[in-house]
Order: sequence, then C-alpha cells, then structure tokens
Amino acid sequence: MKAREIIETALTNYCGDNRLQKTNDQIISGDAEVEVTGVVTTFMATAEVIRKAIDMGINMIITHEPTYFTGEDLTDWLRDDPVYLAKKKLIEDSHLVIWRFHDHMPWLKEGMIYEGLLKKSGWEYRLIGDQERPLCYEIKEMTFGDLVELIKEKWSMNVIRTIGNPDVRCRRIGILVGAYGMGIMGQHQMPMELMKEMDLDAVICGEVLEWTLCAYVNDASNLGFNKALIVAGHERSEEWGMEYLAGWLRPMLKGVPVTCIDAKEPFQYR
Repeated sequence: MKAREIIETALTNYCGDNRLQKTNDQIISGDAEVEVTGVVTTFMATAEVIRKAIDMGINMIITHEPTYFTGEDLTDWLRDDPVYLAKKKLIEDSHLVIWRFHDHMPWLKEGMIYEGLLKKSGWEYRLIGDQERPLCYEIKEMTFGDLVELIKEKWSMNVIRTIGNPDVRCRRIGILVGAYGMGIMGQHQMPMELMKEMDLDAVICGEVLEWTLCAYVNDASNLGFNKALIVAGHERSEEWGMEYLAGWLRPMLKGVPVTCIDAKEPFQYR
C-alpha cells in the first residue's frame, strides 16, 4: 500500500466523511506515493523513535504529536537551527513518511486516546457524566496509594507526581489526558469545576499548571477534603492511545506490518 492509501484507510474507517476542515493532521515529511514497508505508531516521532523505525526497515511513522516542536509543525523559525537540520536530514536520508494523526483522535467516534488508556489500565469502570466533557469514571474503590501504584505498574512508571493522602478512598475519578489538566482553551478553572460538579475523589492528568489544579487539590487535601491528584505527564497519558491505534490498524493494512514504538517519558529523574 502507498502512504496516501494508508492515511485514507485510517481516516475513512475512523471518521468517514466527518473530517475536520482545518487540521494539523498532515504529512509532515516524505512522499505520499511511496510504497510502505511497515508502519510505526508512536506518541512522538523523536530522533530515538525514528532511528528504531529505520533499524526495523519501516518507512512510515504515524505520530500523535508534532515532529518539529510546535503545535502546527511550523518550520520557518527553524530554518537555520542545527537541531532541526540534523533531524530533517535523518528523516530525509531514510526516505521516511511521517503523518500526524492528532486532531481527529480524541473527538471522533470512540476517542482512541481514551480507549487505549482504559485498556492499558485494566480497570472495570462505569462512565459517568457528560461524554462531551473530559471523561469521568467510577472504578472499584481503592485507596489513593493503591491507585498510584496501579498507575505506576500499568503505565510503566518508576516515579510519579501526586498530591493527596495515600489513605483516602477513591472511587470517582476524572482522566484529563495530555494538556487537559491545564484547562481547555484558556479555561483554567475547568479541572476544578469538573472535580466539584462530578464529586471526584481523584483526577489523573497529563500536564498541569501548578497554580491552578495543583494548588486546588493541595489546599483541598490540607483542609480535610477527600481529593487527590496524579500528574503522569503528557506522554504517559497518551502513548497508550497510539499503542491501541496499532492494533486497530493491523486488520485493515493487510500485508503491511504495524507496530507501536513507545516514545517513552522525555525526562530523566535524578
């Protein structure tokens, strides 16, 4: 299959004709007419992921996040940047096709980022509240300490940031993947309003502002409220959607190997 055929197959099966008119889901690098030897899905096409794909003999990467460091993959500002030029050369010398699949994924159909996260976490859960908002669930009741250990195990994390008493009981949780923990479209109050309106015991988020949701949960915990927070990071909260995407694509791309390469956390902890 050609790269453009794989892209069309993914979009057709995922959202049909219900496609976004303005989107960052574009070919970032490479030729749409190239015959694809294999597909890698990943949270981000980092230099490490690119090298692994090349070593595997794969020439197409489907990335969730930008390749070139801004939300729109703009490169005018990078024209003379040595990091950009080295990464661009690595990609072009290997004739890789990189397609971004981001804007369509959280909003249409089953919401694959959330589907992958829920599958990876292994919860028995019940969806609560308005599905148009960041999603909230009832899970089997456990202590916050046990919830933290579960996330660390299932999401392959050695270190995780938390706020809250490890002994408080958690049953109603909110999951704010990626940047949702900072609020949507500048609405910094959104995560706190969600905790109040949905009577959430804990929120698990990707990124967070330390002076909004962090401060709210910290004050709530210190004032004796049953509130807690897990900050997992943007990558750990969304990688599992790209792992899920690989399994979803395989039956459609007959004869084309599809695998997920974990982009891994970007930080080292010392």
